[in-house]
Amino acid sequence: MNETEAKQKLETLREQLNQYNYEYHVQDNPSVSDYQYDMKMRELIELEEQFPELITPDSPSQRVGGPPLDAFEKVQHNVPMLSLGNAFNEEELRDFDRRAQGGVEEEVQYVCELKIDGLAVSLTYEDGLFVRGATRGDGTTGEDITKNLRTIRNIPLRLEENYTLEVRGEAYMPKRSFIALNEEKEANGDEPFANPRNAAAGSLRQLDPKIASKRNLDIFLYGVGEWEDSTLESHSERLEKLKELGLKTNPEWKKCRNIDEVIDYVNGWVERRMDLDYEIDGIVIKVDRLDQQEELGFTAKSPRWATAYKFPAEEAITHLKDIELSVGRTGAVTPTAILEPVKVAGTTVQRASLHNEDLIKEKDIRIGDTVVIKKAGDIIPEVVRVVMDERTGEEEPYRMPDHCPECGSELVRLEEEVALRCINPNCPAQLREGLIHFVSRNAMNIDGLGEKVIAQLFKESLVSTIADLYKLDREELLKLERMGEKSVDNLLNAIDASKENSLERLLFGLGIRYVGSKAAKTLAEAFGTMENLQEASYEDLTAVNEIGDKMADSIYRYFDEPKVQDLLTELKRLGLNMEYKGRKKNDQPTDSLFLDKTIVLTGKMEDYTRSEAKKLVEDLGGKITGSVSKKTDILIAGEDAGSKYDKAKDLGVEIWDEEKFKQALDA
Repeated sequence: MNETEAKQKLETLREQLNQYNYEYHVQDNPSVSDYQYDMKMRELIELEEQFPELITPDSPSQRVGGPPLDAFEKVQHNVPMLSLGNAFNEEELRDFDRRAQGGVEEEVQYVCELKIDGLAVSLTYEDGLFVRGATRGDGTTGEDITKNLRTIRNIPLRLEENYTLEVRGEAYMPKRSFIALNEEKEANGDEPFANPRNAAAGSLRQLDPKIASKRNLDIFLYGVGEWEDSTLESHSERLEKLKELGLKTNPEWKKCRNIDEVIDYVNGWVERRMDLDYEIDGIVIKVDRLDQQEELGFTAKSPRWATAYKFPAEEAITHLKDIELSVGRTGAVTPTAILEPVKVAGTTVQRASLHNEDLIKEKDIRIGDTVVIKKAGDIIPEVVRVVMDERTGEEEPYRMPDHCPECGSELVRLEEEVALRCINPNCPAQLREGLIHFVSRNAMNIDGLGEKVIAQLFKESLVSTIADLYKLDREELLKLERMGEKSVDNLLNAIDASKENSLERLLFGLGIRYVGSKAAKTLAEAFGTMENLQEASYEDLTAVNEIGDKMADSIYRYFDEPKVQDLLTELKRLGLNMEYKGRKKNDQPTDSLFLDKTIVLTGKMEDYTRSEAKKLVEDLGGKITGSVSKKTDILIAGEDAGSKYDKAKDLGVEIWDEEKFKQALDA
């Protein structure tokens, strides 16, 4: 067989196998037997081995997984993958409806979808070809897990049409796959996974794609991040189109005319969810029309046009064996219940939060009690109440200690607080927890410095302050258990790379009381440099929007501490960036033609990609939206503009071609 004949044969085999994959994994309606499929796949692989130069990235043979990776590359999401707000009852759903209806001119309709309990991922296709897959990460930056996602057989490697788009979905492990995997792990003497979600996440974060390929993962696609030139006007139309393109969407979604229909849909699935072959933890409700989504917009963390109804928490009864104390980075002493292991919402629970001393007294919780526990939001176990009828009289009342369990310092209760605190600044627990916070994902995000490694470094007296992390010695690290040359080098490189982080990450990592990640970014935007922030007065701080009196007082006191000033001086000497790398709010252009304008891009431009044009507009103070409405100021139209152009003309919206766009950029 010559190369031309081989190429034709390979194209036929790939087309057949891709169709078989779609029928089996997406339509659940196979047209051939497993044996016939396997024979075709073997024929494909043997032919590709003879002609390796003819292997294509969308070949079904590429799903088996390549060589192991050293680490995952970081991926920036052009459109952030935000989390959703939650609703826990009918009243909160109706509140969501009132806000949505009040935020737009015309009546809102909704789309309801099952909330799959898996790992949120992003898939990017260029001209119809699957080129990249990533985890959600922190919403802005994820990890490139393309090779692992290729092993999920219902992710098409090529779409039915040559679209360039980014779609979002939830990768998950079906219950049957989860049971089989845990049976195999237990047979091998390995620790089983706690639940299907952990199993899915663990599988997709394997550095060896061959492991992921054996885990029988699945996926449902439910949304779009970026989609150039799409003329679709509603979320329901998008779901239909995704299905037409060969992407697997969940068939249980429903369009609802009003909130009453939404509530009926939700109530129906509260009981039926156990019948599914995959885990769901709620229902996602979205405003259907895309132009209404644009009008409603976003908060800092979530869209205003969507919410997630969370199913009622599952409860279980167990025995409280003991109460342990932990000391956090702020010195707060938190009691934790040690329980007889019990299954709750699919996971085995052995520990549950007791929050504080007042709660223990209020609920009269005693060591030896039979207690009811639940998972708040199906995530955090907590003790709900004591089963008083089970009391024998042998249970022991619990009394919080007077001294810190870590350092022995006297515990105090600060004014207007319920928590007991250790106020010793050199308490080992506080120092250790502070370091764990500093390296965490939302702070300095240092890969390889997890809780166990920090604890190990702390135990060996290699670190006690933040600055010590940047002075770690390679030879000292190599002496530690499970620290080989490669892992040490990777760790030191990650620490060194963190020096370049923007100011807001450092601010959040410092652990200033009341300053969360959002407030840290607000401060960084407002003041620009660490030096400016250190010199800010209480009045300067409270003048910043969203910085209240309590937070301002905490920030001012923090930077007034000599030890803090010495720490920041040392961190600067060690090379840490002390400046905000984003655009400051007061840097907005004042003479731009785009300033405070709502702008829609449509069609193809000769000199700019959609992302490039979007960034140029936003840098000049404009706001890009995806749909034309009465609030649109300008439509910038390239070739093949489509329905957005027609709608803009009907509404009397100002329309620019690419040449006028260039002139405005130069103005």
